[in-house]
Amino acid sequence: MRELRYREALREAIAEEMDRDDRVFLMGEEVGYYQGAYKVTEGLLERFGARRVVDTPITEEGFAGVGVGAAMVGLRPIIEFMTWNFSAVAFDQIINHAAKIRQMSGGQFACPIVFRGPNGAARQTGAQHSQCWEAFYTHIPGLKVVAPATVADAKGLLKSAIRDDNPVLVLEDERLYGLKGEVPDGDHLVPIGLSAQVRDGDAVTIVTWGKMLHMVLPACEILAKEGVECAVIDLRSLRPLDLGPALASVEKTGRALVVQEAWPYGGVGAEVVDRIQRDAFGALKGPVLRVTGRDASMPYNKHLEDLTIPSVDTVVRGVRAVLAW
Repeated sequence: MRELRYREALREAIAEEMDRDDRVFLMGEEVGYYQGAYKVTEGLLERFGARRVVDTPITEEGFAGVGVGAAMVGLRPIIEFMTWNFSAVAFDQIINHAAKIRQMSGGQFACPIVFRGPNGAARQTGAQHSQCWEAFYTHIPGLKVVAPATVADAKGLLKSAIRDDNPVLVLEDERLYGLKGEVPDGDHLVPIGLSAQVRDGDAVTIVTWGKMLHMVLPACEILAKEGVECAVIDLRSLRPLDLGPALASVEKTGRALVVQEAWPYGGVGAEVVDRIQRDAFGALKGPVLRVTGRDASMPYNKHLEDLTIPSVDTVVRGVRAVLAW
């Protein structure tokens, strides 16, 4: 085991897969000479050269499309969006081409491409740079979507994504890039489509993913001092979605809370609630509740921003609300 930062784990994953397979290449804004907007790609241009680490203009639709075409003819592109908010102008390439080409070509073409970058709010980046995109992309058949919360999962899921023969979207988080954590030595892979139980408990099952795991775990420590032991499930993969561990935990606890950063309306959390209440209805002692971001565009003001994003305190209050039923 070694201690790495989240950004370093992502960098290792990219470098190891580029070493392993010369079809893998990286493309995006400032990934090369600037060493990456968040320094995830630092040193890769010097190591692999400008043919495999390609700086692009600010043309997300263009370079996403180039990546899709490259994947169709046998390469394995990694496309970095400086933020997932910028992927909005590449919707056509991701949704109408990458996601559909295998089905529309009758299996004649695959699209082994990775789209990656930071998702959700950073710190005072304003309404156009603070959105969570998982609900948009998990809605689309043909795409896989992962959201690593830990340093080990950042490396393991990205490596699995690069090896996958389908388009995979990796939703990272700017606030996690400096996070430190242990990463197993060797060829560390985390399978896409498997959630993980990261904490055991018998009072409430909390289901979450991405950055929100780091709000949930401190909340659990506060609640444990009150005698409330919460189980925590990290989904890790949002499509395909593995609710096996969550359902098994709900059979034990009888109560569930879903915590997501995104807006409440039509979110991944709503899908999780629906499945739990259908598949574990007999075990539930009350309704499955959610803690979400506010149903509003993100304000720039720091204090208003703090009121908009779920926090340790809102998770604690959410657990107490579940227990009150």
